[in-house]
Amino acid sequence: MPNKNKIAFKTLGCKLNFAETSAIAQSLSKNGYIRVPFTSKADIYVINTCTVTSTADKKSRNAVYRACRTNPEALVIVTGCYAQIRPEAFTNIKGVDLVLGNNEKFNIARHIRKIKKKSAPYVSTCETKDLKIFSPSYSLGDRTRSFLKIQDGCDYYCAYCTIPVARGPSRNMPVKEVVAQAEEIAAKGIKEIILTGVNIGDFGRSTNESFYDLISALENIRSIPRFRISSLEPDLISDKVIKFISRSERFVPHFHIPLQSGANKVLQMMGRRYKTSVFLHIIDKIRSLMSEACIGADIITGLPGEGEKEFTETYDLINNADISYLHVFKYSERDNTRATDLKGKVKGSDKTERSRLLKEFSERKRRLFYERNLGKEYKVLCEGRTREGKMFGFTENYIKVEIPFQKKLINEIVQVRLDRINERGHVEGLIE
Repeated sequence: MPNKNKIAFKTLGCKLNFAETSAIAQSLSKNGYIRVPFTSKADIYVINTCTVTSTADKKSRNAVYRACRTNPEALVIVTGCYAQIRPEAFTNIKGVDLVLGNNEKFNIARHIRKIKKKSAPYVSTCETKDLKIFSPSYSLGDRTRSFLKIQDGCDYYCAYCTIPVARGPSRNMPVKEVVAQAEEIAAKGIKEIILTGVNIGDFGRSTNESFYDLISALENIRSIPRFRISSLEPDLISDKVIKFISRSERFVPHFHIPLQSGANKVLQMMGRRYKTSVFLHIIDKIRSLMSEACIGADIITGLPGEGEKEFTETYDLINNADISYLHVFKYSERDNTRATDLKGKVKGSDKTERSRLLKEFSERKRRLFYERNLGKEYKVLCEGRTREGKMFGFTENYIKVEIPFQKKLINEIVQVRLDRINERGHVEGLIE
């Protein structure tokens, strides 16, 4: 081990990346490495990159440049999806010492022992066909919540997406091992686990099990009050799963669904495996069983071939669907994806305007959802201090609530009545 052992991490992208970075940091801390903030002078920097959009690429490169500037003598290690797909994007950056693909990110300790600061970086990536290992991970650091990786990879190959190339095929660990990890997390005093992965509704493909098998088993863990599901593809949300969550004592009424477009023509061009009628059925089913549920959706706007007609169809569908918020993404052309061959490219200014309209729409939807819940009582998991003597937490149905700060309430679940929406757009609550 090097004599210098201050290590800093920067994570870009999804909750899965955060879970994996946390697992790597936990492993290195057991070997004597001391984690320090990324903005401080460290001896080793690890940047876990994302490549879902060109903006993510840029943020990943900027993080690498920052590490190289902060301490030119430090070892700089780049890993994650961007490093997997385009290692050459980092080998040309002066100061980078090691570029690791997704298979190798969990072997960072071994690589650190071998490498020294030099002029040219060492590259250890892997072919997509070799991405077959499932590496368990969960996040720590947040005293109240943990992201638990239950699945990796994707077999969908949507026209706009590079993730199947970066992450490999769908795979998971067995239900019994997920349960064991959840119990391990519970033993650390954490009150909420968020199930995460690339396509978690596909859980069980590699172990001859199902997502329903998993949530049924996790329901029996009494030491975890809350489980939250990060995201489920529309074609993988069954009525059976919805009904289970509606009756669950632990799985909270919060659904996040990657719709991507409200126009069937665009969904077909994307290679999505459903029509808008499937999404609308899911919304209706959830609302019939859980009127208070929070329902979010992902939307990509600006895919080639999305004209004004298709955008209007998306806008109208969102307007009429009883959803709570949107995550909006502008289409970003990715190398080695089918969407690069689609005709009818959308002007950048049109993509920006459509994105703006949808984001404004999302804020109106969110506020309406909050207003609908004012005066009701919910259980809030208190997380930490904000400002002006307030602390925040989330209800079961994912409403961010502020209450007067009390240190003793951190990581406690308390009954709160939702009182009003403040100038920050958060709901202020009163402890009953």
